[in-house]
Amino acid sequence: MDMKTVRQTAREKLKGFCRVCPECNGKVCAGEVPGMGGLGTAASFKNNVEALAAFRLNMRTLHAAKNPDTRYKLFGQELSTPILGAPITGNVYNMGGALNEEEWAEAIIQGCLATGTIGCTGDGADPAMYNSGVDEIIKAQGRGIPFIKPREQEEVLKYLRRAEEAKVLAVGMDTDGAGLVTMALKGQPVGPKTKDEMKEIISSTSLPFIIKGIMTVDEAEMALEVGAAALVVSNHGGRVLDHTPGTAEIVSEIAAVVDGRIPVIVDGGVRTGTDVLKMLALGADAVLIGRPLVIAAYGGGAEGVALAINTMTNELKQAMILTGCPTLNDITMDVLY
Repeated sequence: MDMKTVRQTAREKLKGFCRVCPECNGKVCAGEVPGMGGLGTAASFKNNVEALAAFRLNMRTLHAAKNPDTRYKLFGQELSTPILGAPITGNVYNMGGALNEEEWAEAIIQGCLATGTIGCTGDGADPAMYNSGVDEIIKAQGRGIPFIKPREQEEVLKYLRRAEEAKVLAVGMDTDGAGLVTMALKGQPVGPKTKDEMKEIISSTSLPFIIKGIMTVDEAEMALEVGAAALVVSNHGGRVLDHTPGTAEIVSEIAAVVDGRIPVIVDGGVRTGTDVLKMLALGADAVLIGRPLVIAAYGGGAEGVALAINTMTNELKQAMILTGCPTLNDITMDVLY
């Protein structure tokens, strides 16, 4: 299996929902939500890609970084790479349904596991979406992270109990899904969370809790105050609010405020290992990969996902060699031009 074959197969299975463009930049699929595009003009999606592309790298070759170490530790688990699978659901209405939710979750969790990293699972309008992800994480002995939509408090607590029973590594909430109309239309209302509501949720579980959807410094500070174990800088792939900045534009400000107290993870427009290097240089500790793994899973299942992550990790190693970074800790703003 190679990426060319994976992409060709994915193009056939995702027909009408994702064109598997040579460059995944949000231009062709603008406004296709449901689907794989960005909301409205897709400015947020495009800003993610363009913000990363704007950064240049300092090439260095007079050093001893001959065999870079990409290992990363998260919640006590040593991962082979700082690249994790993002929480995604909605195969039927976003991706055409060639994979059902069980097959999708298996591809992400097992594909990530095969490479020595962690996959996340999502939540959606059908409760089976969340449960199928948790079921797959159970098969992986808890090596996975389920994310819960910002549902009503009682519902969130029920979903938390399910995660605890599954003995997952951690649990998260993609608060950036607060305005998803599809959830409300399906009788699964979501909405913003107050500071007190987040405190109640986080204090009700012993699992490390991740808040995804942080896009401002003040909310990063709030995430710290309410006891988040990690945060994700994310605009939901540009799918919930038009005209936000790209995540690469703000991750350094948020990382500076967090100041190493909890992991700062980021997603949005990351397509290559060089993009991963840029995000780490800007202050992130790890990245979540979304759309590239959709293509990988539809084009090759778990094997396709593993191939995509291994490819990106090898690209990261190559970029580390050519910027003089023997370990992830050595990737600092100095690599940026």
